[in-house]
Formats: sequence, structure tokens, C-alpha cells
Amino acid sequence: MFVFHFMKYLSVLFVYIFSFQFSLAQNKIIVAKDGSGDYISLQAAINNVLSNNKNETIIFIRNGLYKEKLIIDSSKINIRIVGEDKFNTILTYDDHTGKISSKGDTINTRNSYSCLIKANYFFAENITFQNDAGFTAGQAVAIEVQGDKAIFFNCRFIGNQDVLFTSSDNSNQYYKNCYIEGTTDFIFGSATVLFDQCHIHSKKNSHVTAASTPKDHAYGYVFKDCILTGDTSLNNVSLGRPWRPYANVVYLNCYLDKHIKPEGWANWNNTDNYKTVRYAEYKNYGPGANISNRVNWSKQLADDEANKYSIEKIFGNWNPLDKISKH
Repeated sequence: MFVFHFMKYLSVLFVYIFSFQFSLAQNKIIVAKDGSGDYISLQAAINNVLSNNKNETIIFIRNGLYKEKLIIDSSKINIRIVGEDKFNTILTYDDHTGKISSKGDTINTRNSYSCLIKANYFFAENITFQNDAGFTAGQAVAIEVQGDKAIFFNCRFIGNQDVLFTSSDNSNQYYKNCYIEGTTDFIFGSATVLFDQCHIHSKKNSHVTAASTPKDHAYGYVFKDCILTGDTSLNNVSLGRPWRPYANVVYLNCYLDKHIKPEGWANWNNTDNYKTVRYAEYKNYGPGANISNRVNWSKQLADDEANKYSIEKIFGNWNPLDKISKH
């Protein structure tokens, strides 16, 4: 009798383990250009993810240049895309303002994206997001992120003007160990965003950020322990200009190279927006960090003020590091 029950128990356990492993397998998808995976197109893989799935779906992308205009719809929550190598797993497109789309419409900033993230709980790792429209193409978004609680870890964002569009007032986003390069306003939008140990590279004497933080938001763009560099010929780059009147941008413990202008910030053609901006710095260092000639409408934070920029205070009960530690 004991043997019978024990064998029955093993049988049930085997079925449970097999079902669990099968379930996990069902939630992992492989995309490969050479046909060795489940899909050759990332969009096709995304389209076949269950809508409103409470369990995370992992899409592993093998190295390759994937030229497709991507949309992760708001119903495709809990998707994690993981590249094989951040330098060689590239998601790109070449739309830009003024270009005529295949439907006959004129492309503008809002629909120039190579990748649009509308879903919540999105996670990307080891991916290059790119817009390759070219240096003179004007506004050409590599990625627009509308969803809430988005995480980018060890990713690259490549383009020229308007590369990274953090476009939703109600979005919280976290970027860790990422590389972002561009020319003008290449980080812009209204979301609450923490850039943690990121490398920000300018390719033109222009502006790094164009924040449009809502007036009632305590945090806009926070750069912590980041490195800001520029092409060797640059010497007149601003840390930001105010797209909207209450733009909120703070740089803490960041390295600022010589491309950053002595004034630090720009007032955007003498508009009145600068009068209400919330621009601040704290213990930055490097050739561009000298504060003696900073504009008088920016601020240097005291220690107690800088302490308010912890990940817990910025995001409340959402801690993106928990997700990264489990990856």
C-alpha cells in the first residue's frame, strides 16, 4: 500500500514539474534573423504574446540588425526583451519629421519612433534602440516610452535629435548602466525618470535634455553618478532647456566633461519658462562642473536636499532594482 501511494505521489509530482517547466517554456520566446528561433521578427513575437498576461514573458533576441517599426501595445504587459549582445542586437528604423510614410502621411515627432512602448512593466536588457535617419534628418525618435514602471538595463540609445522620448506624465522609468547619445534635446518628455550610472554623449553644441515635467510632480529627470561626454570639438552644450515651464532636471555626483557650457543651462530663446524651472546640481565634478558662472535660476543642492533623491523617494513603493536583481 505504501509503495502504491508513493508511486502515485511521484506520478503527481512528475506531472506538476512537467507542467511547470512547460509553462516556463511557453513564456520564453526566441527571435533570430537566421530562422533558428521561434520568430524572425520581434514584432511578430510581441503580437503573439498573450494580452494582459500576469506572468512575465521573456523574448530573447539573437544578434542581428532588426529593421522594423515596433509597437508594444498597452495590452502587452510584463514583457522582458533580452538581447544576446548590446552592441550587436539592434532594433532600428529611419522615420523622421517631414518624411512621407507608406500610407502617405507626413511623419512628425510623435510618430517618428523606431520603437513605441505603450505597455506597463516593460523590461529591456542588452539591446540597442536606434534611429538611423541621419545627422541632418531633424526629429527622429529611437524609442518612445509611454508605459509605467519601465526598466532599461545595460542598453544603448543611438540617434541624433530627440532620441529618447519619455512621453507620459504618469510614467515612471529607470535606466541603469545605459548609454545614450544624440545631438539636440535627445532626452525629452514629461515622465519621472532616474538615470543611474549612465553614459550620456553629445554630438552637437546643443541641449542634453528638454524636460516637460508637470508642475505637480516632485521629480522629473534625475541623473545620478552619470558620465557626460561630448565629441572633442564641442564646448557649448547645455544640461537642459525647459520644454515646459516647470521642467525638473537634477544632476547628482555626475562627471561633466569640457563640452558643458559654463552657464550650465539654456533658457530656450529667452522664453519665460526658465523663471519657474527646477534645475539643480549636486557635487558634480570634471571640467564642465565649475559652478562659478552658472545661470542664477539654477540651484546647487545642500546635502539634506540631495538626500531627497533616493530611489525610494523618487519611485515610492516601486523598486526597479528588485527586478534587476532577479534577472
